[in-house]
Amino acid sequence: MRNILTHRFNRALLLLLLLGNVGQLVLAQGITIAKVKYEGGGDWYANKTALPNLIDFCNNNLNTNLALEEEVVDVGSPDLFLYPYVYMTGHGNIVLTGDEAENLRKYLISGGFLHVDDNYGLDEFIRLEMKKVFPELEFVELPINHPIYNQKYNFPKGLPKIHEHDGQAAQGFGLVYEGRMVCFYSYESDLGNGWEDQRIHNDPEEVRRQALRMGANIIAFAFTQAE
Repeated sequence: MRNILTHRFNRALLLLLLLGNVGQLVLAQGITIAKVKYEGGGDWYANKTALPNLIDFCNNNLNTNLALEEEVVDVGSPDLFLYPYVYMTGHGNIVLTGDEAENLRKYLISGGFLHVDDNYGLDEFIRLEMKKVFPELEFVELPINHPIYNQKYNFPKGLPKIHEHDGQAAQGFGLVYEGRMVCFYSYESDLGNGWEDQRIHNDPEEVRRQALRMGANIIAFAFTQAE
């Protein structure tokens, strides 16, 4: 579990620096976030411009100092522990081996944070695979007054709806381990598409702004929620 002590130090430092105002959040130099690579045929590599745009938005609006480009990390790699926040997306199948599920579990219970973002068609697969990671846990829908919706930006109706998909309401789910949310699952929203360059999906600017603000809330929550 490489670098987990550094990660815990950074989390403690962030809590001290928060001072009651997420707008003043300052991250330690060199913090990098990563996109998770997985097997099974799903397009884990989707939304290539999404995380760089979210990073830029956070650096400009939360005063974070995130590395400008995300890394890519295999879900079963020990390098997973180098990143305090990792992002998983795609449209299709995800398959985790037993070793990969165990690695992800150790990462999450050691202080890491996973954001799973349904890019359409992910739901049936991610629920099954996360059961390998936490067989004792269920995804729970987060209430609209949950802190993740009330960081710098307030979302009084909960997770914003970015793309139509099946026309269902956007929902935010969490996996909570020993009182700490280790995984946030954004379903029927497609935040990542909203983070992408405007030319890719031609989303209205207000829709993109909502997606980026919600993404910033997730980043802020991941780095500052109490252990």
